[in-house]
Amino acid sequence: MKTPGSILPPRSIGPVSPGAAALPLEPSYADEPLYDGIRRRLREFSADLQRPEDRLAWIVIGALTFGLIYSYWPGLMNARASWDNPQYSHGWLVPLCSLALMFWWRRPIGRVADSARYVGLALIAGSFAMRLFCANYRIITIDMYTFVPALAGVFLLAGGWRAIRWAWAPIAALIFMYPLPDEATRYLLGPMQTLATIVSTFALQTLGLDAFREGNKIILGETQVLGVVDACSGLRMLTIFVWLALMIVLVGGGSWWENLVILGSAIPIALIVNSIRITVTGLMYTIDPAIAEKIFHDWAGYFMMPLALLFLFGIQRLLAAMVIEEEMAPSVVVPGRSPTLRPAVLSAGLKSQETRLPPGVGGGGGN
Repeated sequence: MKTPGSILPPRSIGPVSPGAAALPLEPSYADEPLYDGIRRRLREFSADLQRPEDRLAWIVIGALTFGLIYSYWPGLMNARASWDNPQYSHGWLVPLCSLALMFWWRRPIGRVADSARYVGLALIAGSFAMRLFCANYRIITIDMYTFVPALAGVFLLAGGWRAIRWAWAPIAALIFMYPLPDEATRYLLGPMQTLATIVSTFALQTLGLDAFREGNKIILGETQVLGVVDACSGLRMLTIFVWLALMIVLVGGGSWWENLVILGSAIPIALIVNSIRITVTGLMYTIDPAIAEKIFHDWAGYFMMPLALLFLFGIQRLLAAMVIEEEMAPSVVVPGRSPTLRPAVLSAGLKSQETRLPPGVGGGGGN
């Protein structure tokens, strides 16, 4: 059964060999306190390092990652400089969250298959080949992006398929610490400005105000002009909120279709919240232009993200109310058979059926 809020990867139950005793299921840590979870994972990591294959794998991962950081240092510093832009002010949180997810999801590595080593080498070689191409044509942003597949190649090369199963999502999320390419910004900025202006004008007209659009300006009455500038296009809100939606998907433990709905709703929610900001600003202009310009317009941005998260949590609750999952309870494991799952009996007023145990199990004898 899915546990809301759990960030532990699902575990499968393997078959039981004939004649083997029933093994207890691994305990669930969904309700484990954060501090206890950190301590337990540190102990598990220390125990894993006692095994030679895991210790060697982590030494190689650490050494190659350090080499990648040294090689990509100019690009990483360019990314760091972009974090001063309000549009990418969340950039410093991205590597911290990715490291936290890697630590939380880490699993033993064990033996690395040759196929994983070949694919890892191919990823690293392909990333550096792309760097050479970008350096030749001075494509700075794409050159910075190649750090992500190169790091995935390091985990594949040293950790194998087991490591990449829990590390690929935090590694892929690192792409959000880089700025968008100039071409993408230019092609996104104009349409988003126009769309925000159209939606806000329609909302103001629906509220009974005398408003009409002229380019990326909203004319209110006969004298007031509300300009939807680049900062009001919603691009800043979009980049931050898409990353937040991705983090919620990674730690939320939802099904694949729920995650798809949440990710798909991130862009519309960002545009809706930005249009609400412009609409309310237009309303304030009709009351007091000084308050609208000096107070509300400057401070409204701090309320956009909580409002967007409120919309997103509302969608999560709606999805949870629409779908009722059948509770599953583990059946008794009989020696010589694979464990199965049966629906739990939840009908009121009926006695639960007794489970017949094999002879010698549960302290009773069989006839």
